[in-house]
Amino acid sequence: MTTTTHPGHPGVHHPGHPGGHPLVREIKHDLSQKPFIVIWEVTRACALVCKHCRADAQHHAAPGQLTTAQGKDLMDQLASYDRPYPMLVLSGGDCFERKDLNELAAYGVSKGLHVSVSPSVTPLFTRERIQGLQDAGVSMLSMSLDGGTAASHDAFRGIPGTFDRTIEACHMLNEMGMRFQLNTVFTKKNIHDAPQMMKNAIDLGAFMFYTFMLVPTGRGAHLDMLSPYEREDVLYWLHDNSTRIAIKTTEAPQYRRIAFQRAAVERGEAEPVKHGELYRWLTRETTSLLGARIDRPRPPRTPLAINSGSGFVFIDHVGDVYPSGFLPVHCGSVKERPFAEIYRDSPVMKALRNPSGFSGKCGVCEFNHFCGGSRSTAYAMTGDYLASDPSCAHIPAGYTGPLPEGVHREGADLLA
Repeated sequence: MTTTTHPGHPGVHHPGHPGGHPLVREIKHDLSQKPFIVIWEVTRACALVCKHCRADAQHHAAPGQLTTAQGKDLMDQLASYDRPYPMLVLSGGDCFERKDLNELAAYGVSKGLHVSVSPSVTPLFTRERIQGLQDAGVSMLSMSLDGGTAASHDAFRGIPGTFDRTIEACHMLNEMGMRFQLNTVFTKKNIHDAPQMMKNAIDLGAFMFYTFMLVPTGRGAHLDMLSPYEREDVLYWLHDNSTRIAIKTTEAPQYRRIAFQRAAVERGEAEPVKHGELYRWLTRETTSLLGARIDRPRPPRTPLAINSGSGFVFIDHVGDVYPSGFLPVHCGSVKERPFAEIYRDSPVMKALRNPSGFSGKCGVCEFNHFCGGSRSTAYAMTGDYLASDPSCAHIPAGYTGPLPEGVHREGADLLA
């Protein structure tokens, strides 16, 4: 196993898994010039009223949403970068509310873009619509289940029957040969459904279990966030089970730090982490549902070192550009300036790409190049997108400054 150290970050070893898989993948191109992934909210219209949604969904399209021609121009701009082009996700609202969705997807694919779609499961989600996306060249969808059962998921989504329709939709995607990832948002209210949700993802044939840590924005502001130590427990549990199914985290970049810390323990360079009761419960329940032995373990999916404004960018339905959909700090409009110029030159984006400029412990953390904390959570909880992430329990070596509420220097002893 070879080990490298990232320049400028002494002591943060970057060992590989057997077979040469790095612990954290760094994008090869310059993230200050070109994003890795672009989320375009093609519409905010949606029939659902999901409790955690960052947006105030509307039942009808906003008058100012990007037109078909403006959407194609945006794709032209993304395809004007050098290859590899940014990945493009068409999201919503419910993107099936756009009658030109297939036309937009086909155009993006024709320009050489990798296009995926994140729809809602409503009456608009039909075999005919999926076939249209397949014909357009879309190869992957995102599906969502935010509870392990119909009762918990439907309460989250606000519409009875959504859980059963989503299960049926996943079976249909399998029949049609369409790859999909299964998304879920973790909160205090549903975290004890997490093992069942992971089992559902495996049983349904999802290629990835895509987890979101709640950011208290939009309707999600009224839900309960996990505490910093509960988040640690959940992320370590996810890391444990990353050989069962590919794991991806959003607004939880600390998952990358945990990969390094776990590797340090395996090399005998660090003491094992003390876990809390939530970790122990999740582990027991997962073992009960899925068994202790993994029959066909897969190589863990190595997380990407991207973050809001640094490889990741969000364009809303009217063309306004933000570092992410959960970080509502306006950076410009594609109706007024070229996208590449906004991403490259926005003072907000530039600041987000300089983790040493973050305040508090995030600014001095030995993992900030790979993690950097959730900038969206920092903004939602403090009003400052460069603040230290209050949801993170990690304390950098030698750090003596202020700590977030609920985080203690002797925190490892308080997990039980």
